[in-house]
Amino acid sequence: MWRPLVLVLALLRVLSPAKGLELELSDLSSLQHATSLVADGLMDYYEGFHLGGTIGMFTNPYYWWQSGAAFGSMLDYWWYMENDTYHDAIMQAIVYQAGDNADFMPLNQTTTEGNDDQGFWGITAMAAVERNFTNPPEDEPQWLYLVQATVNTMWERWDLEHCNGGLRWQIFQWNAGYNYKNTVSNACLFQLSARLARYTANDTYITLAEEAFDWMYGAGFLTEGDWWFVYDGAFVDDNCTEIVMLQWTYNAGLMVSGCAYLANYTGDEMWLDRTENFLHGIQVFTNQSVFFEAACQGSGNCNTDQRSFKAYLARFLGLTAQMVPSTAETIMNWMNTSAVAVAQSCSGGTDGHTCGMNWLADGWDGFYGLGEQMSALETLQNTRALVRPAPYTAQTGGSSQGDPAAGLGVKTEAVPPLKLTNADVAGAAIITAIIGLSVIAGAIWLLL
Repeated sequence: MWRPLVLVLALLRVLSPAKGLELELSDLSSLQHATSLVADGLMDYYEGFHLGGTIGMFTNPYYWWQSGAAFGSMLDYWWYMENDTYHDAIMQAIVYQAGDNADFMPLNQTTTEGNDDQGFWGITAMAAVERNFTNPPEDEPQWLYLVQATVNTMWERWDLEHCNGGLRWQIFQWNAGYNYKNTVSNACLFQLSARLARYTANDTYITLAEEAFDWMYGAGFLTEGDWWFVYDGAFVDDNCTEIVMLQWTYNAGLMVSGCAYLANYTGDEMWLDRTENFLHGIQVFTNQSVFFEAACQGSGNCNTDQRSFKAYLARFLGLTAQMVPSTAETIMNWMNTSAVAVAQSCSGGTDGHTCGMNWLADGWDGFYGLGEQMSALETLQNTRALVRPAPYTAQTGGSSQGDPAAGLGVKTEAVPPLKLTNADVAGAAIITAIIGLSVIAGAIWLLL
């Protein structure tokens, strides 16, 4: 349904001179100005600023998980660009969506929430931990506690009965996709465990990360050789024997950064080798050294979620460059080249700096949305990945407090979708008819 709109917007672009972002990567003030325009465009989609809007949520059609990911981008913006414009909104959103049990299982989402959804909110909270983002008031859940509760509740769902382990995509059986074990859910768990190991110096998290990695490798979701690839997942119906061999930027980003954290913390050559091997495989997501969503961008049919995936690749590659210096040259070449391409792509819309998806196009490609803004912003701001301090640990300046047992033993309540029998439908029809007759009779009485 996007194609007619894209054609119209493309025509408007031809008729209107493109402005684009004025960008000089070596000039911090230039980068700050460019990213401020993109960040403002991102937050234009935020509901929480508007009367009746939900705190922490972006406008339809953007799901809860992407809202969490968007605030991760905004937290990076606060950090890399040293800009506190949206500081209070970021804090308010994360705390509000944490849920009653402080585990990112809020009642307004649990009916449809997936493991990957929870994982991405956990990743945003982990960034708050590592960047030493302002801690919430003492009577609110703390950033580290939120991450630990997220990881613990995800681990409680580890499913040994099917495919010898792994997380399912969905948490509850009534949701489509419950029979699918996807890489992104397990990769979120892997990366968060690796990051907690480094931050807390609690080696139990290394064991958890190793288990998640080994399961994905054993299931065939990860392949090694000349090119290390990360595939999408498999169905439990056939015991995960048929792998869905789609490749997405965010899966590759999660895996390479998780390995990088473990290489940094443990000093183990195995994790360093894995980091460099996954980085080599990420070449499939570059075109002329510009980030490219290979599975859908060329055909122009990326869906709403997929149009945000490059944001996470840029974010996780920035972390990888910080954790493993040997990767920095390759990563920053891609990042800087992509950032220049982003600047000329962000030339659409009535404001003249709305960002598109295909950064190889000559100017704006006609696509727009939250995902496009996020991807552009993360790429631009991660050009400073080697300028700003690396993620803190509890020993090097991190101040957030947590609890290794956070979230354990807490039962998540969720109300399943209402299922109506034929008798229920018939009864409802009778009640509706009675109410309808009453309304008509009342109207006649008023007229008399």
